[in-house]
Amino acid sequence: MTTQVPEAMAYSTENCTISRTMEILGDKWTFHVLRELFVGVRRFEDIRTRAGIPRQVLTDRLAALIERGVLRRHPYREPGQRERYEYRLTQAGLDLYPVMVAMIQWGDQYLETEGGAPIEPRHRDCGEHVSVVLRCDAGHEPEPRQVAIRPGPGAVRREIAG
Repeated sequence: MTTQVPEAMAYSTENCTISRTMEILGDKWTFHVLRELFVGVRRFEDIRTRAGIPRQVLTDRLAALIERGVLRRHPYREPGQRERYEYRLTQAGLDLYPVMVAMIQWGDQYLETEGGAPIEPRHRDCGEHVSVVLRCDAGHEPEPRQVAIRPGPGAVRREIAG
């Protein structure tokens, strides 16, 4: 009897898109920072207070997100105060919005809380609920099991010792 080996085993994971993305987004505090920015909280102390993030952790996460092009600093000055910065999403940061909505959607389905969802993504124009769907370039909306992850143009075949 021959065991079929998944095609993915022939390719290296050294340059994996998921791994590279998780290097930037792979801890809970990063998503807490992003959540605050998505709801309009932009100033360091406000983010720290609302999200309960330790000061040094927040400093580190903001610096990393700026370095990776997800956030940018924008100066502001309150009357009689020194110049400070608020944090704003770059286009790369804004493009994470569907990821955040997908996380909300998944959490609401599988981690239900008493009293219902604590936050809801709503369309600003019409007020209707927003959800994330899979859609191929031909306009089909496949179920997850109908989607195959295939090697792309940057895939590298593994060296198999033998």
